[in-house]
Amino acid sequence: MILASLRRKLSANVAGGLATALIAGSFVASVLLFMGFDPTSGGRTVKLLDWIDVGGMQIPLALRIDALSLTMMLIVTGIGSLIHLYSIGYMHDDERAPTFFAQLNLFSFAMLMLVMGSNFLITFIGWEGVGLCSYLLIGFWYKTPEYNYAARKAFVMNRIGDVGVVLAMVLLFQRFGTLEYASIMDMASGVNDPLLIAATLFLFIGATGKSAQIPLFTWLPDAMAGPTPVSALIHAATMVTAGIFLTVRSSVLFELAPFTKDIILWIGTATALLAASIGLFQNDIKKVLAYSTVSQLGYMFVALGLGSYSAAMFHVTTHAFFKALLFLGAGSVIHALGGEQDIRKMGGLKGHIKITYFTFLVGTAAIAGLPLLSGFFSKDLILAFAFQRSPVIFGLLLFGALLTTFYMFRLLFLVFYGTYRGKAHPHESPLTMTIPLMVLAVLSVVGGLLNLPHLFGGHEPMKHYLETAAAGIGYEHLELSALTEIILMGITTTLVGFVIYVAYGRFVKTTTLEGEEATMPVFKRLIAQRWRIDELYRALFEKPYAWLSTNLLAVAEKKVMVPLMNGVGDAAIRVGDVVRRVQTGNASFHLLAMLCGLILFLVITLMSN
Repeated sequence: MILASLRRKLSANVAGGLATALIAGSFVASVLLFMGFDPTSGGRTVKLLDWIDVGGMQIPLALRIDALSLTMMLIVTGIGSLIHLYSIGYMHDDERAPTFFAQLNLFSFAMLMLVMGSNFLITFIGWEGVGLCSYLLIGFWYKTPEYNYAARKAFVMNRIGDVGVVLAMVLLFQRFGTLEYASIMDMASGVNDPLLIAATLFLFIGATGKSAQIPLFTWLPDAMAGPTPVSALIHAATMVTAGIFLTVRSSVLFELAPFTKDIILWIGTATALLAASIGLFQNDIKKVLAYSTVSQLGYMFVALGLGSYSAAMFHVTTHAFFKALLFLGAGSVIHALGGEQDIRKMGGLKGHIKITYFTFLVGTAAIAGLPLLSGFFSKDLILAFAFQRSPVIFGLLLFGALLTTFYMFRLLFLVFYGTYRGKAHPHESPLTMTIPLMVLAVLSVVGGLLNLPHLFGGHEPMKHYLETAAAGIGYEHLELSALTEIILMGITTTLVGFVIYVAYGRFVKTTTLEGEEATMPVFKRLIAQRWRIDELYRALFEKPYAWLSTNLLAVAEKKVMVPLMNGVGDAAIRVGDVVRRVQTGNASFHLLAMLCGLILFLVITLMSN
C-alpha cells in the first residue's frame, strides 16, 4: 500500500501487480492462520500496546483472532485478491491507476482492521477507514460532478450511521466499564434491559448506514459512480458486510434485546422487498446489481432478526462469491462494449464474450437460488427460519426472492440473448479479468458445501465453526422436520422455475424493452424512479439545509457577524489611535503623568479612609 501510494510514476501494470501481490500475501497469511487455528480454543487476543489509559478508561490496541474474524479475513483477502487482479486489466488505460490501487489496498487494510479489532474502538477505526476509502473510490473519477455528489452522499449517510455506533460505545462503556468484546459479552445479562436495548438500537443504526438498510440505503446504488472493481469490492465482500459482522460480533447483546431484533427483522424484510421492486425496471447494468445487493443485505438482516446468526454469515459468504462474480462480469461486459452500461443497447453477447456469458449465467443462477448452487443453500436456510417464525414473513421473503429471480434473468436475457442492439464491437476481456470470473464461478457453484445441511448429508460445518466466536449462535435452533424443509424447497424451486420461464418468454422470445420513464404507467414509473425516495430526502433534508445555509449566510453572516467584526476592528483602531497620541516619547511628559497618577492614587486612598 505504501509503495503503491508513493510511487505515482509506476505503470498501471506494475502498480496493479504490486497491490495484488500485497493483498494476495495477506490471503496466504489468513489461510495459514485458518489452517493452524483450533476453534475450540475460543480464539486469541494479541495486545500490541496500551493505547488509551485515562482515569478508568483502559483501551489497548489489540487484535482478536477467532473463528468469526478469520472467516471475514478469508472473504476480504480472498475476494479482494481476485478483484485486485481483475483491476489490472480493467484499469490499465487509466492514468491514475497507481493511486487507484493504493486506495484499493488501503480499503482492504481498513476492512481487516475492522474485523480483527478486539474491542469496539479498534473496530470503529476500521469502520471509519472503509468509509473514507469508499468516498475516495466512489469519487475516483472526480472530474465528473455527479460522481463527486455520489461520493459525498455515501460519506454523509455513513456518518449518520456512525453517530449511532459512537453513542452505543458510550452506553456500553458506561454499563460495563470496558469496550472489549470478550469482557462485554461475558458480563452482559438482563433481558429487555433499557440500556442494552438503547445500545443495540444505536448499533443497528450504524449497521443501517454501512449495510444500506432503510432509511440509509440510497447511497449504495449511487456508489456505482466508481470504477466497477470498486462496486464489486464495496458491494460483495467488504464494506456492506460490516454491519452484519458487527451485529454477529455483538450477538449476545442482541439476544438480550428481543425488541431490537424484531425491528431488525422488519426493517430487513422491508428493505429486501423495496430494493427488489426497484431492480425490476432499472436499465443500467450496474444499478440492477446495486439494488440486488441492497435486497440481499435485507435477507441477511432478516436472518439476524430471526436470531440465525450462522445463516446470516453463510449468506454473507455465498453472496460474496456470486455478487463479486456478477459485478466483475458486468465490468467485463462494459469493457467489451467500450463503456456502455444501458442494457437496452446490448443483446446477443453470448456468442462474442463466451467466458463472461457462462460465468455470468452461473452467478445469476446462484443468486436466484437454483438447486445445489451456493445461493440455494444459504437463502433456503433463511427462508426455513422465517417459516418457523411466521408463514407471513416466509411469504414476503419468498416473494422478494421471486422478484430477484425475475430481474436477474431479465438482466441476463437482455444482455446476452437476442440480437445485438449496440454500435460497439464486442470483444472478450483479457485473462487478468476472466480468470477471477472463472474462480468466482466455481466458488458460486460449490460454496454451499461450506454449510451443507443435514438434509443433504452435511453437518453444517460453518455453523459449528462459528459457535465459539459468536455466542449468539448457540441460541438458534431450526426445528422444522425434514419433510417440511423438502416441501418448502420444492415450492420455492417450482416458483423460481416458473418465474424464469416467464422472464424467458418476455425478454427472449419477444425482447421486451422498457421505454422512457415518462411513457410508463404511473405506478410503474414510480417504481422505476426508485419510489422517489431520493426526491423525498431532498425535500425533507437537502433543500431545508440549503435554505437555512443560504439565509444564515445572507442574514447572520453578512448582516450581523460581518458588521460586528468590522465594528470591533474599527473600535480597536480608534482606541489605538488615541493611545498612540499619548505615547509621545517625551521623558518630562511621562514623569509628569507618573506624578499625577501617584497624586490621584494618594487622594483615592485618603478619601477611602
